Amino acid sequence: MSTRKNVTIDSQVHAYERNHPGRPWAGTLAGPAAVTGDDMVAAMDAVGVDGALLVSPYSMYRYDASYAQEVHASHPGRFGLIKPFDPAALDVADQVADWAAAPGVVGARIMVADRTHADDAGLDRIVTAAAKHGLPVNVLCWGNLSLFAELAGRHPNAQLVVDHVGLVQPFAPPPPSDPFADLANVLSLAQYENVAIKISGACTLSHEPFPYNDIWDPLCRIFETFGFDRCLWGTDWTRAVNLLTYQQGVEAFRVSSRLSDSDRAALMGGSLTRVYRWSPAVA
Repeated sequence: MSTRKNVTIDSQVHAYERNHPGRPWAGTLAGPAAVTGDDMVAAMDAVGVDGALLVSPYSMYRYDASYAQEVHASHPGRFGLIKPFDPAALDVADQVADWAAAPGVVGARIMVADRTHADDAGLDRIVTAAAKHGLPVNVLCWGNLSLFAELAGRHPNAQLVVDHVGLVQPFAPPPPSDPFADLANVLSLAQYENVAIKISGACTLSHEPFPYNDIWDPLCRIFETFGFDRCLWGTDWTRAVNLLTYQQGVEAFRVSSRLSDSDRAALMGGSLTRVYRWSPAVA
């Protein structure tokens, strides 16, 4: 664990190797043919990002996090690991327990966009098991915030984290015509004390060039409603690669006059260390 103040931690990045028979892709993610762990560390080092939560990409690897684990082993101390779980797996609670015991693990993930009921038995098993083992559950719930609200209400003792501002985000230009149309429903999730929110990929919602001034009014409403202690900055690299550079995704939050130094420190790492009980090992 680092003792240095104001470490910068990205709340969501992805890494993947080229498609090959030994670990074939199930699909694709926006980005180059490969963004390896070495590539991700080089990008972070270039802009002074100390560590990141490495989320095994569902689009490519579904529920197999073996590549993310290899990256963690090659770069100890730089990444906390998160993987998605399959609610249809009858042994998913045991899978969560095994994952919680693995080196570098800091969280679990579920995708609820295609589900309609928070009392889905598989979702319940994942969240219950994660809470038992002290793992925050990251939830991709854009377009389905009502289900997330039900889930948060059903599991008050579980730490839940809204992925990607809770809003549909593009993989390529242009952004949605009204990207913050669902903001009121996002803000309503702050009533649940067990909910934090990733401000990840937010720059992809902008209709303006860097430093993306049009996103700051709605983002500040999120900060005011949730409090900075529950807001976690992130880039969602490499999903955002077709809309901006990694440096722009970092620097937009460093140069904004809408954040005080203390707010920026909390948003860009401080609050994450509390929510996930993890920070990178930095010199």
